[in-house]
Amino acid sequence: MIDHQIEIEKTLTVLKRGGLILYPTDTVWGIGCDATNPGAIDKVYKLKQRAESKTMICLVNDFKMLQQYVEEVPEVAYDILKYATKATTIIYDRPLRVSENIIAEDNTLGIRVVRDPFCGKLIRKLKRPIVSTSANISGKPAPKNFEEISSAILEGVDYVVNLPLQNKGAKPSSIIKIGGDSTVKIIRK
Repeated sequence: MIDHQIEIEKTLTVLKRGGLILYPTDTVWGIGCDATNPGAIDKVYKLKQRAESKTMICLVNDFKMLQQYVEEVPEVAYDILKYATKATTIIYDRPLRVSENIIAEDNTLGIRVVRDPFCGKLIRKLKRPIVSTSANISGKPAPKNFEEISSAILEGVDYVVNLPLQNKGAKPSSIIKIGGDSTVKIIRK
């Protein structure tokens, strides 16, 4: 049996030293790092062979942490998240306290409040958001399960979390953009 606490401690050690992790999220397997560490984020872009103009998302563990990393969370975001039936990432205006190289040119950032217990505990212990981007080279299909993750990704991260992905039919999150005037636009269902 896998000890979640030991996995959290091993993963924290890697994140705190600016390393990259491969981990199961509440959606798909993801590449992650400390969202406040610009050097670690650069390593993710390099590993994915992704242009920095294509931003990534962050994961937070609860609404309180969300409020610490967005200048103002629109009321409608709470309603959307409260009633969402699947993992939902919301793109917010004016993110705060994250590395600049993860913020889009229009000063927005996609953030998801995680439901996965492991991710939630990891983020709570790190006390900072973590990057979450699908475990694939940019332009290639996102892996549907661990077995589909390329060797380049597996070899390019500093630590592979030793946990099974609970949801075998995992799919990426919905993505919704909320403008400063509370306009809602669905980017991905």
